[in-house]
Amino acid sequence: MCRLALLSWPLAALMSLVLIFPVVANASAPALDLDTGWEYRWGDSPFLADGTPVWLVEPATEGAWQAIDFPSNPPGRNGMRHAWFRITLPPGEWRDPVLYIYSIDLIAQVYLDDTKIYQYGSFNEHGEGAFVGWPWHMISLPEDFAGRQLTFRVYSNYTDIGLWGEVRLMDRPELFGMILKRSAADLMISAFCLLLALLALGFALVQQSRRSFIGIALFSCASGVMILAETQASQLLLSRPLVWDYLAAASYYALPVGIGVLLETWFSGRKRRWIRRLWHLHLGYLLLAIGLALGGAVNLSSTFPVYDALLAFSLPVLFALLVANLSQLSGEQRLVIAAYGLFGLLLLFDMAVAHGLLPWQRIPVSLGALGFSLVIVAISLRHYARTQRELIELNSRLEKQVTERTHELQQMVERFRTFSYQDTLTGLKNRRFFDEILAHEAAIARRGSALTLAMLDIDHFKQFNDQYGHEAGDAVLIATAQLIAEHFRETDVICRLGGEEFVVLMPSASEVEGKVAVERLLDSLRRQRFRHGDNALGRVTLSCGIASYPRHTDDPLELFRLADMALYHAKHFGRDRSETYSSAS
Repeated sequence: MCRLALLSWPLAALMSLVLIFPVVANASAPALDLDTGWEYRWGDSPFLADGTPVWLVEPATEGAWQAIDFPSNPPGRNGMRHAWFRITLPPGEWRDPVLYIYSIDLIAQVYLDDTKIYQYGSFNEHGEGAFVGWPWHMISLPEDFAGRQLTFRVYSNYTDIGLWGEVRLMDRPELFGMILKRSAADLMISAFCLLLALLALGFALVQQSRRSFIGIALFSCASGVMILAETQASQLLLSRPLVWDYLAAASYYALPVGIGVLLETWFSGRKRRWIRRLWHLHLGYLLLAIGLALGGAVNLSSTFPVYDALLAFSLPVLFALLVANLSQLSGEQRLVIAAYGLFGLLLLFDMAVAHGLLPWQRIPVSLGALGFSLVIVAISLRHYARTQRELIELNSRLEKQVTERTHELQQMVERFRTFSYQDTLTGLKNRRFFDEILAHEAAIARRGSALTLAMLDIDHFKQFNDQYGHEAGDAVLIATAQLIAEHFRETDVICRLGGEEFVVLMPSASEVEGKVAVERLLDSLRRQRFRHGDNALGRVTLSCGIASYPRHTDDPLELFRLADMALYHAKHFGRDRSETYSSAS
């Protein structure tokens, strides 16, 4: 909440300025686009001793300057990294005139006549310099600028060279108002995407479908950061263009990683491996490009064209894979793909504009991010509503089952009062009780719960009776029955079937849970030494057979027969052991 609060107050301040600046700007002359009257020449000017460019003070040879529609990417570059552009400024009535430029590739010096009035980036003795970001520019002009010559010295080792986007003459308040108006929607969309990322990350920590939520969180975070970093108002929050460009690059490069993590969970086999390879490829490029740029091995600007080429390849491949398997996807998954398709299409259009394949225009990439986020939110709300309905229905069924179970138990209590269900020797329940409780628990198990049955038989008990007598045998039966009762749950039903045979019925217990309980009993019995009077009777061992519903049978009433078969195998393979029906069959 603290972080959201720290982010909200500057955004709120910017939104307030959106309403204020237009009022101030209305008193000034309208903005004037400088989209005609430009000239250019390739190369770099020599300089006089005082640092004045020769090209500004000496007459140019015929044909040195050539006309161009807009000061960007003149023809015949042929590897050139220096270009000059100039224009004669028109008259106008502005109170606080400034020149607004959308962006410059890559660094520039600006001269009014022969006086330098603005510089972006640092030029060395060779007229070159490092990339320092792609901000918008505001160049202050004197009141008497009309009719004077404005000249740009530009250096770029990027694919583009010159000014980019828009060049306008306007009043300073009007410029700020324009920036804030253009940025208002993007700021809100960015905040919405970042909030969605935070919520998805929270769900990833508590939900079973963790990878899906991680993919949504990563994609939403990348979208939100990219939109915030690329919106023009970001310079008003923090005037560090290169920092914003690194954030924009990292988030832009991370988009396919986030969507890949999400889509990977929808498929299996070869399709899943292909999607994984694609997002692994993008993740590798993200780490390599940002790492090399931070290390100074490459300029950050040079990583964009390579990534754009990679995205232009991987995006169609991904959608070809998805379209070929649409029949396997649900309606919600198709809607997510459609939303990402719109976002991807906007990214491709924006890429085409950036590389001059389409005329310059501002592509609303943020609307694609908003569309994707709204789809995710709509699907989440639908799932939430459905889950609430299911919880209500489940609660109703549970209440009904509790009522039915209570009624059944009351009937059983009445029947317990009528019949005797206790074995007189051991105090355990007898065979009659077992037959009825098995039928009862089998009916409950058929409604969707597990049921495990274990049969226990004292090994060589007849020989024990012959050696020590029936009185000693009865004492061993009683002690064994007590030991069995100590090793099972209160909810388990323990019965003596007769003679030296016992049975344990374990409601809601799986095969593994039954096996663990029996093994614990056998281990305890191996350490037990029995006595009768003054006579040491030695050890007594048990053999056990285990069967579980629905693991071993579709009919829980079959458990007794299956456990008996498993008991037979336990006797056959050496006694003093347990066997499950699955391992004995």
